[in-house]
Amino acid sequence: MRISVATFREECSVPLRLTLLAGEGGMGREIGGNRAQEAGLAVTGEVLPPQGGRVQVLGETEIAYFRRQDAARQAESIDRFFAGPFPCAVVCASQPVPDLFVEAAGRREVPLFSSPLSAAELVEEIHRQLSRILTETATVHGVLMEVLGVGVLLQGKSGVGKSECALDLILRGHRFVADDVIHIDKLGPATLVGHGDDLTRHHMEIRGLGIINVQDLFGLTATTLRKKIELVIRLEEWDPAKEYDRLGLENPVLPVLGVSLPALLIPVSPGRNLATIVEVAVRNHLLKLQGVNSARELVALQERRALDRKEP
Repeated sequence: MRISVATFREECSVPLRLTLLAGEGGMGREIGGNRAQEAGLAVTGEVLPPQGGRVQVLGETEIAYFRRQDAARQAESIDRFFAGPFPCAVVCASQPVPDLFVEAAGRREVPLFSSPLSAAELVEEIHRQLSRILTETATVHGVLMEVLGVGVLLQGKSGVGKSECALDLILRGHRFVADDVIHIDKLGPATLVGHGDDLTRHHMEIRGLGIINVQDLFGLTATTLRKKIELVIRLEEWDPAKEYDRLGLENPVLPVLGVSLPALLIPVSPGRNLATIVEVAVRNHLLKLQGVNSARELVALQERRALDRKEP
């Protein structure tokens, strides 16, 4: 994912305390990645200009080195620097910006900003803000649990028993992440991390009891703030007219933010212990990750026996 410098300016001007000095014509340049880069020797003209889509940070060392050069060298090096294919540059610590920087940035249409933050603070805050902007997110309804180390998202209609199942899992020693509104961040090509709202952290609604605080009731070890989602279990009321998977040969998935998550559909009916079924589902999921598929092994065994019977 990439964003324009115009978006960067709009989203980050306040936390980074940015002031545009020159290069407004280059607001369409694109930032790729969530990390800034200290310009270093690139500003001297002695190395190749910075490559890629990183924001360049000009610290006190770079400005001081630049000022020590003769006029001819200054003009040559800074023109070469702003000819580089980077999106924009930020001068830190409210340093006086040399006129040649402003002239070259304007001529090359490279946005040049100033910020009162120190170089270290600026690099860290740019990383934080770009991570926030560039991260793909989604919000889903359900309960997120950590069961045997696996992040399990329980979904289903309101009143189907998600929270009660989660509570039973907590009593068995598994960890609670979030209830009701689950925010999902995509942190890699196949990595989805779920978490709840700060306001409702550690809280769960149990019909008949109301709102409970899981951490207060069961201790610190009963909760965790974030968890990678690896399995989705959808709960629905048992429908006698519906055909449910009885063998487990299929591998259904649920696409979330472009990631295909293994998904199971479990019918709910009186007498079924959902927590036990979820635990077994997670154990079976872990076995499959190790290459063990009980259903397929059983079918293969039956096929071998059928062939043995046919042989004379």
